[in-house]
Amino acid sequence: MKKKILLPYYFKTLGYILVLPFLALGIAYIGWGYTVSWLDFSITNFTDELAAIGLIISLFFVAFSKEKIEDEAIQFFRLEALQLAVYANYAVLLLAVIFCYGTLFFTIMTINLFTVLFIFILRFRYVLYQHNKISL
Repeated sequence: MKKKILLPYYFKTLGYILVLPFLALGIAYIGWGYTVSWLDFSITNFTDELAAIGLIISLFFVAFSKEKIEDEAIQFFRLEALQLAVYANYAVLLLAVIFCYGTLFFTIMTINLFTVLFIFILRFRYVLYQHNKISL
């Protein structure tokens, strides 16, 4: 089977370290309107951009880094988890289009940018956990 292009294993650790502060910053911004003063530039504040970029990069590192042992089973688990994540993302999108309007819709769409990576990581980790549990 053809090898997939993945980041080195150590990127996973870096991603987990970075995801917490950027997730906290994003939640603080959306939930309480928190802004970082040094990100103020003339007419706007770039706190939300920093949180989004940091969260995307850190989740990408976690999701697309090699495992210690990378084989065909792991590649199959990745594909299955990615497929489920895309299904869930579009289910959220469909429900938001039907039931949400105005700023609530915009907030849900902003959060929905990250659901593919979140669900992929959660599902992939769960499947790996189950696989490793059975293997022992």
